[in-house]
Amino acid sequence: MAGLGPRSAIERAEIGNSRPTVVRACALLDRISVYMSNYSWWMGDQEHAIESGQRALALNESLGDFTLQVQTNFRLGQAFFALGDYRQASSFLTRNVGLLTGDLLPERFGLAGLASVLSRYSLACALAEQGAFAEAMACGEEGLRVAEAGNHPFSLVLATFGIGLSALRQGVFHKAIPLLERGLTLCRNRDIPGFFAWLAAALGYARGLAGQVTEALRLLEQAVEHVIALRIRFSYALWVAWLSEVYLLASRPEEAQGHAMHALELSRAYKEHGNEAWVLRLLADIAAHRHPLQGEQAILSYRQALTLAEERGMRPLQAHCHYGLGTVYATTGQQEQARAALATAIEMYRAMEMTFWLPQTAAALAQVEAQ
Repeated sequence: MAGLGPRSAIERAEIGNSRPTVVRACALLDRISVYMSNYSWWMGDQEHAIESGQRALALNESLGDFTLQVQTNFRLGQAFFALGDYRQASSFLTRNVGLLTGDLLPERFGLAGLASVLSRYSLACALAEQGAFAEAMACGEEGLRVAEAGNHPFSLVLATFGIGLSALRQGVFHKAIPLLERGLTLCRNRDIPGFFAWLAAALGYARGLAGQVTEALRLLEQAVEHVIALRIRFSYALWVAWLSEVYLLASRPEEAQGHAMHALELSRAYKEHGNEAWVLRLLADIAAHRHPLQGEQAILSYRQALTLAEERGMRPLQAHCHYGLGTVYATTGQQEQARAALATAIEMYRAMEMTFWLPQTAAALAQVEAQ
């Protein structure tokens, strides 16, 4: 409708030469922009989420509203995380972590949970994607302590997810699984349906990688059904990819392939470039496990995933890609390439203390060197 846009509201206020009215109009626009950023994030429209968040940030420069500053940093952090820009996400979330200390730890600042906990859980997830696991765990555990002290169920759910996902990415399943189980139980007992899929999917994936495939499939299938029912867009691609990978572990390659292709479509449709990189690596794994081996396709997909991972600082994914490339090179008789790729994977796994994958990678390198 003409005349009702943000600019015209401010212009009318300026024409009336009413400074308080201008300030109120800016404050209202700032709040609307923050709200729109969150709504766009939830619906998978991250570019608009960032646009709205940056507008809020610009408006708040003149207002100096601390609550809106905290909200905007968090919203921009989660939107950049969804896009796979983990460095930018970490930057905005780190600002909040630095601001929300001492007496401010138990405050919500207009968010659904304790702002300090939400910022720390999100930062832990962003750091984990970059392989900074020690920092991620420390940040996540600090958030969990605050959530426990405040006895705030919603904050507890997200705190357990943040640490659980970090442990999952590092391959520390004995730590990830109990935390994710705790969060999932809270979701069920405290009626927090919006994040059931997050906890169920992560727990299912952790169980799958830990060898509990039957239970993993049940949880992941529930998570995907829940996402469809609630029309959640953010991270849907990743959960479908996790289900695909567990199908592969269950020796159901056709179902794995179908779900992986769907996950690739979703990640590209919603411009979730980090999730796209994980899916490309999954497609490479599927090609590598085909009979007969689809070597060229596997190498192509691993390289595509590796390129995206390097651009975004996703060191754990880079290590997995080097391992996958090394095994395919070894199978196809490319011994020098296999040796280099596997050695790189071992070096990266050790540096990030991702010890779960070290024995199989070392065994593959030993076999190559013995030939």
